[in-house]
Amino acid sequence: MKQSQLFTKTQKDAPKDEPSINAQLLIRAGYIDKLMAGVYTILPLGLRVMKKIENIIREEMNIIGGQEIFMPTLQPKENWMKTGRWKTMDDLYKVKDGSDREMALGPTHEEIVVPLAQKYINSYRDFPFYAYQFQNKFRMELRSKSGILRGREFIMKDLYSFHLTEEDLDAYYEKATKAYENIFHRTGIGEKTYRTFASGGSFSKYSHEYQAVTPAGEDLIHICNKCELAVNEEIKNETEVCPNCKGNDFRKEKAIEVGNIFKLNNKFTVPFGFKIKNERGEEREVLMGCYGIGLGRLMGTIVEIFHDEKGIIWPESVAPFKIHLISLGKNKEAEEIYNLLRKNNIEVLFDDREATAGQKFADADLLGIPYRAVVSEKSLQAGGVEIKKRNEKESEIIKIEKLVERLKKEV
Repeated sequence: MKQSQLFTKTQKDAPKDEPSINAQLLIRAGYIDKLMAGVYTILPLGLRVMKKIENIIREEMNIIGGQEIFMPTLQPKENWMKTGRWKTMDDLYKVKDGSDREMALGPTHEEIVVPLAQKYINSYRDFPFYAYQFQNKFRMELRSKSGILRGREFIMKDLYSFHLTEEDLDAYYEKATKAYENIFHRTGIGEKTYRTFASGGSFSKYSHEYQAVTPAGEDLIHICNKCELAVNEEIKNETEVCPNCKGNDFRKEKAIEVGNIFKLNNKFTVPFGFKIKNERGEEREVLMGCYGIGLGRLMGTIVEIFHDEKGIIWPESVAPFKIHLISLGKNKEAEEIYNLLRKNNIEVLFDDREATAGQKFADADLLGIPYRAVVSEKSLQAGGVEIKKRNEKESEIIKIEKLVERLKKEV
């Protein structure tokens, strides 16, 4: 893509009403635009990042048997009345149509997926079953001051699993934890992310959060120094030892919740009377698990972890482009390199703008694309292009014919 054709522009100054680093950098770099508190437009560069994250998640959900669907945002009041959450869920958006009919703007989809599954699952032979989606969610968030970490409208991946036995639910729950670990490693934050014990509420003794350690974190977690699992602040007072290894040596860290998983058991199937006879003819209540990841929250967390004073430093797996090609008065030669990279299926942003070298370099650092290649009189005289990683200080000149080979090696 040619940077001159991007309708978005970088901004020199951070928005005054955005205290969070993720919002400041993403807005300045033209990845997102703020419409109002907690509501953002995802711009072309931001959507490329979001789609990279989405595809990583999709691959891992498919590996553990998930079938992708897409459920409605508008949800009938009757379903929420059945589960009791119409009156008890404080952050539920409620809307009325012209006929005074009340509906919910979906913050989650248990009330929809359970009756959906009932229509198609009518034998023990249909179990287990796993469905997931990427969907806009709406929550009446009163503290929308953390950029895309905490929004009123956001995209979430939610997976729902259906089981006839606790043993089957437990086994799938462990598969889901491995998938989540893979997702966070593949998006670059795996070494900073901890599986964290949280209260299961009315669902089970424990649920689990995935918390990414960063000074920008809104949560406090206690990391076990023996097994590296963590306990969140709310349940730390209930247990003096690690629920996993029984150790009692913890370190406290700030963190951002980037995912969560719950054993819902029969919490949402009982209100809908979802029962199935097993192979012995015995009627059993269907059990459930749910597994969520906010895509914008994950994107914002990556920025909070990977940035410096100049801008974003994207992990290669989620970067909008692999290389930022910058022309300093050598557009003809740079255009040839641009076409060469595209021919070899290397994602490239080509800065062909009429701008100063200082502005181009500053924008490149702000955008945070993993590699920068500069085409200038100096580089061409030396026989190639000047290439540098965004997270490194030193650059080097490499021959043009070696550029593709170099970039394909660096995966």
